[in-house]
Amino acid sequence: MSDRLRVSEATGLLTFLNTQLKGWTRNKIKQRLKAGCVFVNSQPIMQYDYELKVGDDVEVRAAVKNMHGGTSRLEILYSDNDLIAVNKPAGLLSVASADENKNHALAILRNQLSRPKRPVKLWPVHRLDRDTSGVLLFATSREMREAVNAGWSSAEKIYLVVVEGCPNPSQGTIDQPLRMDSEKYHMNVGSHPEAKKAITHFDTRRSVKGRALLEVQLETGRQHQIRAHLAWLGHPVIGDPRYGTDGPRMGLHALRLSITRPKTGKRLTVETPAPNEFLDLLR
Repeated sequence: MSDRLRVSEATGLLTFLNTQLKGWTRNKIKQRLKAGCVFVNSQPIMQYDYELKVGDDVEVRAAVKNMHGGTSRLEILYSDNDLIAVNKPAGLLSVASADENKNHALAILRNQLSRPKRPVKLWPVHRLDRDTSGVLLFATSREMREAVNAGWSSAEKIYLVVVEGCPNPSQGTIDQPLRMDSEKYHMNVGSHPEAKKAITHFDTRRSVKGRALLEVQLETGRQHQIRAHLAWLGHPVIGDPRYGTDGPRMGLHALRLSITRPKTGKRLTVETPAPNEFLDLLR
């Protein structure tokens, strides 16, 4: 079930919903907005102060409850006609893998945004490892994905990382090439004819009980780059059994993504804070 509303005068979205949804508490309306359940002209909108125009169609969809213990909806951080950014939780694949093709962010978001007889098509602009949380970007057309990827070298990718020990010096740059061992699915660090350039910048934000919180910026975007580079440095990511030791969750969160929009040339920056279970790794 959903509530469909037509805007009769220009106003802010939250003000409009508070006026139109009789019997709804303000907190309930805010929760629907935050969950990506409010659509304006078929586009999910989360900004409380989004400016509505006369004639806009507003739809408030039901919050989906998942009865199977998995993820049924994703938090939408940004959306327009071309791009949609979500907050991917740790433990969820970005896209289908060979052995799992249903429970992944692409399928969940596609199902979340589609309507009967109006399926939504999405293309992943990039990917995050299954156990990495944070900003994940999708395009609404193949052409837009290719256009964004064409300028990907100018993208700013900032991560928060919890590592074993405390780097000394506290900040620096790791400039070590990487090569994937396809049999072991393990990234090897160091010079090799098949290795590719990889550069990682890090800055220690704080240290607690033998662990450190780093802010990391990727200059390149190789698979497992942060995990392999920091393990090479002697400070593996907490909760990473492939390059360090296992734990309750991996200490890796995609904090901020900034890209140049292909159509306008303007910068688009999307950010989401680290979840509590990530911060618990420092307590």
